[in-house]
Amino acid sequence: MHTRAPLRLLAAAAIAGLATLAPAGAQETIRFAVTDVDGLENLQREFGPFVEAFEEKSGLSVAFFPVSGRTAAVEAMAADQVDFVLTGPAEYVVFNARLGAEPVVGWQRPDYFAQIVVLADGPIKTPEDLKGTTVSFGEIGSTSQHLGPAQALADLGLAYGEDYEPIFVNRNVAVEALKRGDIGGIGMNFTHLTRIREAFPEVGFTVVARGRDLPNDILLASPEVDDAVVEQVRATFLEHGAELMRAVVETTDDNRKYAGGVFLPQIVDTDYDYVREMYETIGIREFLEFVGE
Repeated sequence: MHTRAPLRLLAAAAIAGLATLAPAGAQETIRFAVTDVDGLENLQREFGPFVEAFEEKSGLSVAFFPVSGRTAAVEAMAADQVDFVLTGPAEYVVFNARLGAEPVVGWQRPDYFAQIVVLADGPIKTPEDLKGTTVSFGEIGSTSQHLGPAQALADLGLAYGEDYEPIFVNRNVAVEALKRGDIGGIGMNFTHLTRIREAFPEVGFTVVARGRDLPNDILLASPEVDDAVVEQVRATFLEHGAELMRAVVETTDDNRKYAGGVFLPQIVDTDYDYVREMYETIGIREFLEFVGE
């Protein structure tokens, strides 16, 4: 690791790599991306209050670095265009394998677990009943919509792609297929189940398989970031976690997934071995690329 010198002050509009020398005494600036927020405007809306609170508590300056997705984020870190990335557990495994990205702090998501949902009055009553059927998953490579549900079934003895056929369709489309009897179950997380119950109040749903709580979202650091800066960021979350979490969850409905959670500064790479097991369950032995990309 090395210390970045001279210090740079990056304007949000200068994301293509333009930088100017900071005046003497200026704050260290860190460049921050979120893999599942597309565009600068959305990034500012969803994380602006958090960044303001973080800057106040840490003494660091934060420059948003918008990315178009997880692949763009890992490529930006590889090119030393971004310092810290907030991402999901499945994505972290790839960042770590490709770049040696370091865990900084976990962003806990309460009730973050994967499950297989079936019709309450349908023919599927046990995981064994899913054998020979089709199971629909959400976004390919998603921790809670694909990898986690597949692992929940594997933990119960059902082999991915052998005991059942995996397909990938929109959740609402999958519900219609479930109602027709075209598929046996749908992989999703708890938040998704709440939403489909609201969207289909006339349909009864039940959970036939539930996985363990999933590893948390994670703020990770590029290996190019100085160790002292990483520790300063981690210490800020440790000392001011409650205030920073309030700034996160009070911003948008999307960030409500963190409500009731805490920041976990003692997180380590081995906390994500369960995710590596998920990749292996679907036949991935090396973690250098995102599934489906």
